[in-house]
Amino acid sequence: MKFLTWAFLLLAMVALSRAAGESHVVKREAACSPGWTNVNGRLFIYIPNPMSWAQAEKNCISMGGNLASVHSAQEYSDIQRLILTTTRASKQTWIGGSDAQENGVWLWTDGLTFGFNKWCKGEPNNSAEKQHCLQMNYSDSKCWDDQTCSVRLPSVCSIRK
Repeated sequence: MKFLTWAFLLLAMVALSRAAGESHVVKREAACSPGWTNVNGRLFIYIPNPMSWAQAEKNCISMGGNLASVHSAQEYSDIQRLILTTTRASKQTWIGGSDAQENGVWLWTDGLTFGFNKWCKGEPNNSAEKQHCLQMNYSDSKCWDDQTCSVRLPSVCSIRK
């Protein structure tokens, strides 16, 4: 009986939010595992444990996803808000972009198109030809930077629903 009540409440909330015309809303997804947040039909989770980029991607894969890809300014803002809400800071964080396969050709690990970007001025610069992984919230501008993949940072994972 309790399950039916919760299911009804969840469906009612979804129907009300759609009726209200909400878009780009970050909200907790009751039906998913604790800690995951629904952002426009994809689930995101902030992982505070510092890891190399490859370790972070492997960790995301173990949860059924990938390091997060970002496809619009609004989505980037929503992911930044998730990090800020979780940590009370705008920490530099791994997301799923890499040009390790071919320098200058950026790809997302989830296979989605790399169309949107939020590079900081002068980035990506592939400093010392060793920066092939994408970190967000870099510098005071909170933009993107290519970073050495062995640097240990927190990460954001995503799952397509």
